[in-house]
Amino acid sequence: MRLTRIACRTFRRLSGVDFAPAPGVNVVSGENAQGKTSLLEAVLYAATTKSHRTAQETELPAHGGEGFHLRIEAERGGHSVDIEVNWWRGEKRFKINGVAQTRLSDILGRINVVLFVPDDAALVKGAASVRRRFLDMELSQISPPYLAALQQYRQALRQRNELLRAANPAEDMIDLWDVQLAKYGQTLSEARAAFVEELSALAGPLYAGIAGGEPMAAAYEPDVKPGDDIASALARSRAADLRQRMTTRGPHRDDLEIIIDGRPARSFGSQGQQKTAVLAMKLAEVELVRRRTGEVPVLMLDEVLAELDPHRARRLFESIPADTQVLATTTRPELPAGVTGPEPALFRIHGGDLEPA
Repeated sequence: MRLTRIACRTFRRLSGVDFAPAPGVNVVSGENAQGKTSLLEAVLYAATTKSHRTAQETELPAHGGEGFHLRIEAERGGHSVDIEVNWWRGEKRFKINGVAQTRLSDILGRINVVLFVPDDAALVKGAASVRRRFLDMELSQISPPYLAALQQYRQALRQRNELLRAANPAEDMIDLWDVQLAKYGQTLSEARAAFVEELSALAGPLYAGIAGGEPMAAAYEPDVKPGDDIASALARSRAADLRQRMTTRGPHRDDLEIIIDGRPARSFGSQGQQKTAVLAMKLAEVELVRRRTGEVPVLMLDEVLAELDPHRARRLFESIPADTQVLATTTRPELPAGVTGPEPALFRIHGGDLEPA
């Protein structure tokens, strides 16, 4: 898979970008606040319907504007995929190959992307909700059954929590939602466990290659442990849930632990180790998506050269599979010294305008 066109109009600082990225490595350089990150954000939004920077979509139009237009085109498996987004005054419309789409399941996974941003260090040291969001987004892009189960689980969780907040909750109704949570929660738990196991097996060698041999692993930490079941856990927590007026057990409280050299990276890892671990996971995700879909996702790296020392930066780029299309932003208009392979396509961005460097 590779992007053949990226077009952005009045999105953040991008007033009228329209360009064709090269099949290999593309380096977009520029000073801070010129639109580098906005370019990657635009691709992510078109591919996933989500921004990594904000949940308030009113922040996405250019300053003073009321809407934006995005279009990304890609080649996938010998076919063309065209995703078009029109956002106007809070209303958004997606089209794929000219056909309007209203369901998230019809958009996710049409163009697969993997994004690294400096804030991704929160995957190691941030709240558990950040890691659950990572698992949900990545699995939803490659597994329609997972996305369907996630949507059903979230709906059941909302309904159960509304009941728990009622003055006199009807426990027979809570029983009904417990059945739904147990059913769809089991699907989520099994998929997450398999995903993390495969991701860890791929990320470990990648981390060692970048970090110089140090071992790293990822471990799934389900709220409901193996040997237990979600229905029983919900039944045991019913009294506590009624007191606290919220559902205290289930996959919505799962976590993911990153382990470096046998110790939790959250507590003992340096900033360099934590960022390298996240990058290893992102590279592992590229291979995992290839295995699951048969297509190599687009890898987007935001300011990665500023996050690593020159040796780790060189090893990172050497670890990227040769058939991967890369969009990398940086304040420096070149790759780390010593990186071999084809010359990257160089672009320069200033004031939201993009041109070849």
